[in-house]
Amino acid sequence: MTASATPRRRSLIKGAAVATAAAATGPLAYAQAPSTTSFRFQSTWPAKDIFHEFANDFAKKVNDMAGNRLKIEVLPSGAVVPAFQLLEAVNKGTLDGGHGVVAYHYGKNSALALWGSGPAFGMDPNMVLSWHYYGGGKALLDEIYKSINMDVVSYLYGPMPTQPLGWFKKPVSNVSQIKGLKFRTVGLAVDVFTDLGAAVNPLPGGDIVPALDRGLIDAAEFNNASSDRVLGFPDVAKNCMLQSFHQSGEQFEILFNRAKYAALPQDLRNIIDYAVQAASADFSWKAIDRNSKDYIELKTQHKVNFYKTPDSILRAQLESWDKVTAKKAGENPFFKRVLDSQKAFAQRAGQWQNDYMVDFKMAYNRYFATKKS
Repeated sequence: MTASATPRRRSLIKGAAVATAAAATGPLAYAQAPSTTSFRFQSTWPAKDIFHEFANDFAKKVNDMAGNRLKIEVLPSGAVVPAFQLLEAVNKGTLDGGHGVVAYHYGKNSALALWGSGPAFGMDPNMVLSWHYYGGGKALLDEIYKSINMDVVSYLYGPMPTQPLGWFKKPVSNVSQIKGLKFRTVGLAVDVFTDLGAAVNPLPGGDIVPALDRGLIDAAEFNNASSDRVLGFPDVAKNCMLQSFHQSGEQFEILFNRAKYAALPQDLRNIIDYAVQAASADFSWKAIDRNSKDYIELKTQHKVNFYKTPDSILRAQLESWDKVTAKKAGENPFFKRVLDSQKAFAQRAGQWQNDYMVDFKMAYNRYFATKKS
């Protein structure tokens, strides 16, 4: 009986051995012992800033979806290079990627500041992102990077709420009080505040509060209630002017070294694409929650005085913006192309939004505004 079954048994055993060998090198073995690609990122934000937390939120989404195949580690500003040198470091491969804002590259081509600085023809930050992805902005940004020899892959996400005019030792009620102030801002806001008479110093985020404390600057803007609180603004100034057109449509930028990015399999690049979209939505929701809590804390615990920026200053910003952009457009063909693209998109999308969106203040005031007796 055994002898008659031997040829068949040998065949079955041989087949099983082949199958086992295939399993050892096939998909199952890959799942059991994957190779990990590690990317080292740096943000342009101090470790304690909520912006660095947002950078880590993006990395976590990629890491979770990629399993053990791709891991992004995010270091804080200055860990490898200063904040304003992030683009060059990613281009050279000193870093595999980074997290910051496009306006920080303003010195390389003034058109880059149009992704964030200024009133964007009345577009809110989410509309600016819509223009970027669906109105031609992305192609223009890629072209600008190529023109300055920056071989990077750029993703924009995270529509930031309108940034305050800034923190002041004394509140300002008219444009004349801005004249002569030593003021911190970045991007094209540098040109706008310079036109308004300020002496501008474009410091990175982590250097602002120490400069205010030492009197190197008189006033400064950064971004939002959560960042401003943890960076220590209420320790060196007690007056914050809310609402401004200088940075009313900004967003985050995620950078990859192009060669490192291109070497990834297509499915991992797809994961990055969708992680950017997920991080954009998550940022919007988290920012509302955290900024509103920290706004209350700044008022109640830190005794910060908040004022609405007078309309006269807002109008003066728009007038300065028009002068600055007309000059830049005449000097830089890229600047004019970006400006024209934004204007065409804003005219169409802005009319739709303004016609369709209800004024939510009416409902809010009905339920929460202080009623006069």
